[in-house]
Amino acid sequence: MPRFKRVLLKLSGEALMGDQSFGISPDVIKYVAEEIRLAFDLGVQIAIVVGGGNIFRGVAAASYGMDRVSADRMGMLATVINSLALQDALEEKRIMTRVQTAISMHEVAEPFIVRRAIRHLEKGRVVIFAAGTGNPYFTTDTAAVLRAQEIRAEILLKATKVDGIYDSDPVVDKDAKFIKRISYMEVIEKQLHVMDMTAISLAMDNKLPLVVFNLGNKGNIKKVICGEPIGTQIST
Repeated sequence: MPRFKRVLLKLSGEALMGDQSFGISPDVIKYVAEEIRLAFDLGVQIAIVVGGGNIFRGVAAASYGMDRVSADRMGMLATVINSLALQDALEEKRIMTRVQTAISMHEVAEPFIVRRAIRHLEKGRVVIFAAGTGNPYFTTDTAAVLRAQEIRAEILLKATKVDGIYDSDPVVDKDAKFIKRISYMEVIEKQLHVMDMTAISLAMDNKLPLVVFNLGNKGNIKKVICGEPIGTQIST
């Protein structure tokens, strides 16, 4: 039985690359759609925010001289590409899906309207929020927390390539210790880069619980929604 009725799932753009160095892996996006299908079949209302780092990352571009505002806008457009790809994959699974963008592009997707988004969720549709917040200097992590608050999601699920939060990088440090539960303030004080600090602060201010878990383990989205102790929980 699901523990939550309405959730927001945050997917990184990098998660869609698979073993590629760039772009969208057809196999991975089909896998992600199937994982979402398992959770959707529980009757849970699911909203999604997808990053764009597999196509274009604004911060990286700004670091080699591109104007940050222009770079971030390009990053926002990359999230729209990912969102449309995920929408197609979900509709292949016969899940009605709507993409709403923070930047107006009526021929491609709906504009972001909170009440319309909530209505879609109530009608059993998955809603994908694209183009971040629509503003430069804000990451898709921050957009995910913001949208979760706006649609009154009960929890934010951050899908990653690792099992959760460690006290150091487990790829570099073999002695890295896994953290099962941690407070928002500890994440900020220890500068743990699981999400950007703006996103963590916004979640803390609004007491939005977060779970960081490994997307690569089959069934994990469903398990988290059912309340199984998967990944790392961030709360007060």
